[in-house]
Amino acid sequence: MSEERTSRPEWADDGKMFATSYVKGNDRAHLAKENRSVKRKERSVEEYVAGVLNHDRTILAQAITLIESNAAKHTEKAQRILHELLPYVGRSIRIGITGVPGAGKSTFIEAFGQFLCEKGHRVAVLAVDPSSSITGGSILGDKTRMEHLARHPRAFIRPSPSGGTLGGVHRKTRETMLLCEAAGYDVILVETVGVGQSEVAVRGMVDFFLLLALTGAGDELQGMKKGMMELVDAIVINKADGDNKKKAEVAKEEYNQILHYLRHATKGWETKAYTCSSLYGEGIEQIWEVIEQFVQTTKQSGVFEERRREQMKDWLHAMIKDYLHNRFFHHPVVQQQLPAIEQEVMAGKQPVTMAAEQLIRLYEQM
Repeated sequence: MSEERTSRPEWADDGKMFATSYVKGNDRAHLAKENRSVKRKERSVEEYVAGVLNHDRTILAQAITLIESNAAKHTEKAQRILHELLPYVGRSIRIGITGVPGAGKSTFIEAFGQFLCEKGHRVAVLAVDPSSSITGGSILGDKTRMEHLARHPRAFIRPSPSGGTLGGVHRKTRETMLLCEAAGYDVILVETVGVGQSEVAVRGMVDFFLLLALTGAGDELQGMKKGMMELVDAIVINKADGDNKKKAEVAKEEYNQILHYLRHATKGWETKAYTCSSLYGEGIEQIWEVIEQFVQTTKQSGVFEERRREQMKDWLHAMIKDYLHNRFFHHPVVQQQLPAIEQEVMAGKQPVTMAAEQLIRLYEQM
């Protein structure tokens, strides 16, 4: 190693042989590494707002992390950011997508999202992953399943844990959606975890709700709740390709026969079934045309804005319920008395109604 590139350690005696040397410049690299390990300076509210409005995806992701945090200091900051961004929200089309496991939701969303991006839209995908009821962990695999869409410069994918709530979509997904709108994403796709009541929660925050189904409609209809079919604005039979194509057409007709006798989800709009192949991109354009027609029809009738106003009112009520629920169960008197009262109820020594009234009285007296 040349003399220019190496140097003896400062503590080595002059004139003595030394077995090791170090390359000049490595000390600077070490210092740089140390500097990177220093805790990142927290952004101000103004920096977050400016970054979101300037379509900075890194800052948008960091702002969403604030929204998802349960820490009190993060919640306060996140609410200030949202307040500043309110004038820039509400300009997107919000689409909810649900379906039974195996219906191909991720494949459909990737094909649909890429189609929209190529048409000039900016697409945000909020994929709500189920959290474990035991550990609280979640897989968060949607971004890896949509690898092509994730790389598109006009797309933004945010997998978020549901946190064990019904769909995990009450506060955090709603507020994440608002941040994405402020960042200029004009189509928001919300994928549900597909576990019963989560669909009801998503229906309460989107404009258009789409159900992905498979062929074999006879068996499918047997297990499908009437209430679920009355929530959606369109049913799409996916994987309509190859030998499955004819079966998909038969399924479409069966669904349309059933839908004809059900109450429609949106006033002035008739819910119908369609077919598509996410794998080959067939039928994707037709589905977007249906959604555009839906938006045009409901805006002309006033139903579009009326639904959004009702959704904001419902969100307010949901927030109040969540606040009161948390305040009640975190109250020290309730925490102290609850285990004993639970034991009495489970042992059959006290009716549930009486036990609930007892706890509420204890809470109200403090």
